[in-house]
Amino acid sequence: MSELKIYLDKDINKDLIKTKKIAVIGFGSQGYGQGLNLKDSGCDVIFGLRQGGASDIKAKDYGLTTMPVAEAVKQADIVQILIPDEIQAQVYKDEIQPNLREGQYLMFSHGFNIHYGFINPPEGVNVIMVAPKAPGHTVRSEYKAGRGVPSLVAVYKDCAGDSRELALSYASAIGSGRTGIIETTFKEETETDLFGEQVVLCGGCSALIKTAFDTLVEAGYSPYMAYFEVCHELKLIVDLIYQGGVEDMHYSISNNAEYGDLTRGGKLINSGVKEEMKKILADIQSGKYAKEFMDEMSSGAKNFNALRKASKEHLIEKIGSEIRSSFQWGTKDKLVNRDKN
Repeated sequence: MSELKIYLDKDINKDLIKTKKIAVIGFGSQGYGQGLNLKDSGCDVIFGLRQGGASDIKAKDYGLTTMPVAEAVKQADIVQILIPDEIQAQVYKDEIQPNLREGQYLMFSHGFNIHYGFINPPEGVNVIMVAPKAPGHTVRSEYKAGRGVPSLVAVYKDCAGDSRELALSYASAIGSGRTGIIETTFKEETETDLFGEQVVLCGGCSALIKTAFDTLVEAGYSPYMAYFEVCHELKLIVDLIYQGGVEDMHYSISNNAEYGDLTRGGKLINSGVKEEMKKILADIQSGKYAKEFMDEMSSGAKNFNALRKASKEHLIEKIGSEIRSSFQWGTKDKLVNRDKN
C-alpha cells in the first residue's frame, strides 16, 4: 500500500490558478458549487451555458458571466466540463473539440468519459481532473462556512509540464486545500467512484433502507416508526463513523446495539453479498456498466425513468416527506434550492 500524501493550502501555489481564465461548462450542482467558489477565490471564471436555458438564468441571477459553450471554450485557458456524464461526449464533439487549441487544459470532476474512451482529446491539450468528494451544494456550503471538502486530483495528459500544480491550485480555489487533497488516477477514481455509489453510498444504502422499511411494515409495525428506525437514525450513525470511524460509532452506541452489530451484521452482508459486489466491480472494470448506462440514456432512458418513478412512489418517500415537514430539521437550512442552484 502506497504512503498517503495529503496536500493542504500551505503546500500549493494558490496564485497559479488566478493566472488562467476558467470556463466552467454547466451550472448544475457541481457547476454551481465550484463556479461560485472559484469566483469568490478571485479567479477569472466564465460559464459556458445554453443561453436562455434554466441554468443560464440561475447563473445570471448570481451575477455570473455566461455565454455559449463554444465561445467560452475559445476564451478560456481551462475548460472544466461539469455537465452530466451522459451528454459530455456529444457536447464535447459539437461545441468543445472544434474550439480547442494547443496548450489548453481540459478538466473533469469525474474520469468516466476519458477512462472509457467516450472523449479522446487531441494532442497538445492537457487533461486533468479535480474531483471534490461531495455534491456541489456541499462544496459550496462548506466553502461559505470557511471549511472545504476533500478533493482528488489526477493528470491524464501533461503537455505543459505544470498540469499537476494547476490541478492542485484549482482544488485549493474551491476550498479543498483547507481540508485535504489526494492524488489518484483517472482509472482509479472512475472505477472506485462507480463501485462506491452502486454498492454502498447510493444503491446499497437505499436498497437496504427500503428493504428494512418494507420488512417492518409488512410485519405490522407503524410505517412512521419504521422510518425513524431504519432511515432517520442512519444519519446519526453515519456522522459518528464520518468523524471517528466504526470504532467511535461502537463506543457511542449501547452494548446491546454493538452486540447486535457484531453478531447480526455479517449474517446480512455475507459472502453472497460480497460475490455480488465482485460482479458489480467486474462490470465496472470491463466497461460493461458504462456501455449499459450510455445505451440506456441514448435510447430514451425508458427503463431508467420507470425505475426512478417506482422509487419516488415507494411508501417510504410519502412517510418521510410527512415526517420531515412536521419537524424543524426537514425545512431549515436546506442545501438544495431547485429554483436557485
